[in-house]
Amino acid sequence: MVPLPRHSTMRLRLYHHPDGARVAYRELGAGPPLALLHSGLLSHKEWEPAVEGLADRFRVVLPDLPLHGDSEDRPRHPYTLDWFAEVLGGFTGEVLGPQPLLAGHDAGAEILMHAVLSGRMRPARLVLMPNRMHAAPAGAGARTAWQLTARAAAVPGLDRLLSHGARVVFTPERGLGLSARGNPAAADLFRHAFADVAGNSSLARSWAKCARSWPRGAQTGLLKQYPRLDMPVLLLWADQDRLHPLAAAEEALALLPRGQLRVLESAGFLMAYDDPVGLARELTAFCG
Repeated sequence: MVPLPRHSTMRLRLYHHPDGARVAYRELGAGPPLALLHSGLLSHKEWEPAVEGLADRFRVVLPDLPLHGDSEDRPRHPYTLDWFAEVLGGFTGEVLGPQPLLAGHDAGAEILMHAVLSGRMRPARLVLMPNRMHAAPAGAGARTAWQLTARAAAVPGLDRLLSHGARVVFTPERGLGLSARGNPAAADLFRHAFADVAGNSSLARSWAKCARSWPRGAQTGLLKQYPRLDMPVLLLWADQDRLHPLAAAEEALALLPRGQLRVLESAGFLMAYDDPVGLARELTAFCG
């Protein structure tokens, strides 16, 4: 696994939302609060390689999104994009305070955009890392197949079976393939993310709810919404991310009133594993 920063110990905390949902988060360092929201199916560990480069300047806050890591996974909640935004808005207000620094990747970025555009949070600065933005997602066929499979977990008897199947599909080797530089620690990231999935029928039913409601296809309505993101926005992309091509970020940049675009070279989907120094450098330059 990727070692934690040498100079301190990462602290585990819990945020309890009014509807009973809990969000587990880790924090390290002191200074302005900077929260990093991870991509779908992973956990706060997605950011560990870059934490040491940020903790000397920021209070780095790493939440596990609901349905991930140590956070809420009970099927009592709706797990819609609107619900995720509501919970993360409450988390931001209580844990980070007014006008925090917020960054998100993949699903984490989608939740951030929805939360900001719906008025649930108002960051001082916003960092959007590779996500589908307004474009149709790459590999749409595979994404649709995953959503249909996950939705099947709502059928009694299939929930436990499909929870075992997740570990067969999302292997450590798949994580390695998302690192453009073949960082072997990426395999451990996936191994950790799916360590407790097999046999967890409750989690499978919760994912079924999320799969039914998560927006599919191109979100072209965002093209009209980008001008409303009037705070400084950094689009921090990776040049070798096959899932999230650079073209969507370039199109969005033209519509952002205070937007910037920076690209990490020779980096893939797992940016923090391919170029932790570059990632920390760009975040510090923009947020610091």
